[in-house]
Amino acid sequence: MHNRAEARHDGSGARVVLGTSGTSFDDVVAVARGGAPVELSAEARDAMAAARRVIDDLAASPEPVYGVSTGFGALAVRHITPELRARLQRNIVRSHAAGMGPRVEREVVRALMFLRLKTIASGHTGVRPEVAATMAALLNAGITPVVHEHGSLGCSGDLAPLAHCALTLLGEGEAEGPDGALRPAAALLAEHGIAPVELREKEGLALLNGTDGMLGMLVMACADLARLFTSADITAALTLEALLGTERVLAPELHALRPHPGQATSAANMRRVLAGSGLTGHHQDDAPRVQDAYSVRCAPQVAGAGRDTLAHARAVGERELAAAVDNPVVVEGRVESNGNFHGAPLGYALDFLAIAVADLASITERRTDRLLDRNRSHGLPPFLADDAGVDSGLMIAQYTQAALVADLKRLAVPASADSIPSSAMQEDHVSMGWAAARKLRTAVDGLTRVVAIELYAATRALELRDGLGTAVPGPGPGPAARAVVAAARAAGVQGAGEDRFLAPDLAAAEAFVRSGALIAAAESATGPLE
Repeated sequence: MHNRAEARHDGSGARVVLGTSGTSFDDVVAVARGGAPVELSAEARDAMAAARRVIDDLAASPEPVYGVSTGFGALAVRHITPELRARLQRNIVRSHAAGMGPRVEREVVRALMFLRLKTIASGHTGVRPEVAATMAALLNAGITPVVHEHGSLGCSGDLAPLAHCALTLLGEGEAEGPDGALRPAAALLAEHGIAPVELREKEGLALLNGTDGMLGMLVMACADLARLFTSADITAALTLEALLGTERVLAPELHALRPHPGQATSAANMRRVLAGSGLTGHHQDDAPRVQDAYSVRCAPQVAGAGRDTLAHARAVGERELAAAVDNPVVVEGRVESNGNFHGAPLGYALDFLAIAVADLASITERRTDRLLDRNRSHGLPPFLADDAGVDSGLMIAQYTQAALVADLKRLAVPASADSIPSSAMQEDHVSMGWAAARKLRTAVDGLTRVVAIELYAATRALELRDGLGTAVPGPGPGPAARAVVAAARAAGVQGAGEDRFLAPDLAAAEAFVRSGALIAAAESATGPLE
């Protein structure tokens, strides 16, 4: 059992206090996305000072120690004399800040900085407390270093991304101010009364040597996917309802026969959304069918498997949040080399999530297609069009959804199965965890759009069934469906009618899902969903 994370919010729920034992998912999101201020505990400051004394003693020794008095990677064979060591630490930051390509999102960079600070606060890196305090000051001032897309192999840490963050600590390079404008880092630091740091032995290396980028992206993807799995349960239920399907397949006793926890949760969510519906169970009326199609009937099994994958990824993330990833590390008064910077545990989890995302999107698209096909929609008009032939309805919305699904299938190809040797074969196996994290972020955005298109189609289909939006008694959608349709329309997701410019409607549906408004609308009728 690993240590309980010490990072916590203060009484206002805003400030994150870092101790020596790690941090939590909520705190990472609060700092990265919410701009929560960061504070170092007295315990963390004491631990850092104690570890620094170990480094200072080793620096005074004639024996070479990796990261303290030697070069790095394949250049570790050179012993560095004391007068060159400050230059050595400054040079590793400058030379490793070699990223290229588009800028990485602000929230990712903030997560990267916060998680590196988390490891430094553990007291296992030998970095001085004043350097850690400067890192916290940058976060609190809203100064965000410019970090580029390409530069990390996910081993020896997210080197280039972390180096770009460390460069800002030196007052070099460019950074984004709290106003969003790019400026020279030196000017931003001066404006906020922050003195650039002068690095000493081991500190440059310790600022670069962690899995913080891939971990931060995993944490935020988990937060997003928790919302999306619930959203997908809701839209699956709406589609089942619009197709006059049977809710009997959601019975708890059926899911107890196969006790995967995620499956039971998804089935329970769908049951709650369908409670009180007058449309379900009519699958044997006009076009009799013994069973619903797999994309409808097996929705809890697929979404549930994704939920269980998410639970595994969270467990991996929680272990990493409790870790102190650096090489070498200060442990029990000595410095030891290790391989804990290898990103394999995170890379595998990130890739596993990308597979689950692709499959959930795939089954979601199949349900949308069924809603639009008059041969399989049980009485709905072709493509949910107002005047089919004159109107095309949602025909091309499904094309867009299919294109997104195709992209997600490509993004499901594992990055962590690849490795490219580096550093003159010293670093001869790498994780590609950063690449796995980057493609997962793209996949999460794609899944959001795929779920939004099912929402759009299902709400239109429900409108086209008798009873919705009227006071006329008789069969009609249940309370949750009515609440979702009403909230979606209020949010600018327009309903049935003649053809119109469709992209704004789809964008409104995406925003409705992304913001959590879909879940809030359903929960107004169902109570809390999981």
